[in-house]
Amino acid sequence: MKFRDVIEELRLKKLDWFIIKKFISTFFMALLLIIVIVIIFDISEKIDDFVSKEVPLKEIVFDYYVNFIPYFMNMFSPMFIFITVIFFTSRMAANTEIVAILSCGVSFGRFMRPYMISAALIAAFSLSLNLWVIPDANKIRMKFETDYVTDYSGSKMAYNTHYQISPGQFAYVESFSKYNNTAYKFTLETIRDNRIVSKLSADQAVWDSTFCGWTLKKYTLREYNPDLSDKVVCGEKLDTVIDLNISDFKKTRDYEIQLNARELNEYIRTKRMRGDADIKKALIEKNIRYAMPFSAFILTIIGVSLSSRKRRGGTGWNLGLGIGLSFSYILFQRFSEMFVYTDTLPAFIALWLPNVIFIGIAIFLYKIAPK
Repeated sequence: MKFRDVIEELRLKKLDWFIIKKFISTFFMALLLIIVIVIIFDISEKIDDFVSKEVPLKEIVFDYYVNFIPYFMNMFSPMFIFITVIFFTSRMAANTEIVAILSCGVSFGRFMRPYMISAALIAAFSLSLNLWVIPDANKIRMKFETDYVTDYSGSKMAYNTHYQISPGQFAYVESFSKYNNTAYKFTLETIRDNRIVSKLSADQAVWDSTFCGWTLKKYTLREYNPDLSDKVVCGEKLDTVIDLNISDFKKTRDYEIQLNARELNEYIRTKRMRGDADIKKALIEKNIRYAMPFSAFILTIIGVSLSSRKRRGGTGWNLGLGIGLSFSYILFQRFSEMFVYTDTLPAFIALWLPNVIFIGIAIFLYKIAPK
């Protein structure tokens, strides 16, 4: 085949543009409809909080609902990709349009191409939302909810906190008060070549924002020498700067969903270096951000394969089956998180497992679809 023929084959035809426009427009119209319904129910649920706390209308609209929309739009996108494909493809099948297209010599694979292009556009849009837009929106939205609706800050005390703040340097805090930014029973140990080099203890470590460090009160510094002799220094006050910040003690609920791609990767790196067991939530968040947009391709193939055949009962059966499969996908996606929390599977395998299973379903349905 000549290069010119290849270019001509790849060029989008009127049929391609027709399906792409139908796919994209129906998808966003369906999302807009569900977002309006969700906002109405959300307002009815929170109206008492808004009124009692005299929340300014500007903050309600721009700080909360403008940042509320991307989060829920992306949450419902897998289901509405499926419903969109089922809806307008079933309409085409009912009007015998698909039979006419295939009868003109267009293969089923070629018929699928504009669907996959549309799925790629939606997947790219969803991925960009996941990595950059939604995390920043969540920061503003959750601050609004903390101020006016629900306190997400959690307990005012953190207990028994262990951190490896750098290679060979370990910090321990018996308790941390979020009221006065004070760590009680603070210990910092330095270990080299499997031998403890020094141990710094203090009754209190108070965060000082002027130099972004800690002021230790009633401290004891013990240095262990190779000849087994110890050097002990005591004092009432000592300023020190270490790789430990008050933000490490003030993680709010759903903190991971407020981090963009770069921040989340840095957060995971720090958690892994510190040996923090709470890293599982961050790994789940990272993998689900990539796995969910990829589902656009899988659900599109399943949707087209199911709805491209004309059925006597109309589009109702296809829509019902589509909603059932999309809900099962979302449910399985959430259920797979339990495999990570129980240490049954690594986060990457667990969060991509629904896609792997549904790829199998998609391939099977594609093979039995009308050609």
